[in-house]
Amino acid sequence: RHREWLSPDFVDADGNITLSVHALVIEAPGRRILVDTCVGDQVVPGFEMLTPNPRFLDDLSAAGFPRESIDTVLCTHLHFDHVGWNTMPAGGTRVPTFPNARYLFARVEWEHWQGETHPAFAPTLDACVKPLVEAGLADLVETDHRLCDEVWLEPTPGHTPGHVAVRIASGGEQALITGDMTHHPVQWAELDWRMPADTDSIQAAATRRRVLAEHANRPTLVIGTHYAPPCAGHLVRDASGPRFRAKR
Repeated sequence: RHREWLSPDFVDADGNITLSVHALVIEAPGRRILVDTCVGDQVVPGFEMLTPNPRFLDDLSAAGFPRESIDTVLCTHLHFDHVGWNTMPAGGTRVPTFPNARYLFARVEWEHWQGETHPAFAPTLDACVKPLVEAGLADLVETDHRLCDEVWLEPTPGHTPGHVAVRIASGGEQALITGDMTHHPVQWAELDWRMPADTDSIQAAATRRRVLAEHANRPTLVIGTHYAPPCAGHLVRDASGPRFRAKR
């Protein structure tokens, strides 16, 4: 089902879905914003298949974004595959990876994770989130926070309570970075399909329905945080139902 429009980008030849873990950079006037920081340099217990990428910072620099040039790190939520490179090892401890940046976390998201003991989440929170808050390098913001005229947050709860999407408007065009509101394009066609890591799968589905109603058949560029390349496209709805159309 849906294989016709998912292939070849979002399912492989055997029908297995394909995913990606990547960061995104937004350049706005006077700003350079990094959205999510992937898995990081450490293996996450229970998720050993998500191999750490030791070249992340080199790749970021090669793309024109050395870590010193980032002024804002925005995490759509606080799961380990979105905060991993917030910090890095140095001299037997961990230091902020982006030394000139403020780190932005949704306040309700931060509050939700206090006291977390799950072995897949607690170690990364302790290593990559809490030290930044304790050092005064993080801003706890509301889920509709506006970073600048061109970039603001949109509450998209469900996957986690304080999950946010990122909205961008520039030159008469608009874009939306999904975070984990959807993990794969098929979830626009199957709105009730859930991920095991969802905090509230019913609310997550309701969020997808709202966003689909707002952006289907409109020019908003939807950029999937876990979509395989090409990770950007548009939401369309016709007689055959809703789907994601990749931009080429």
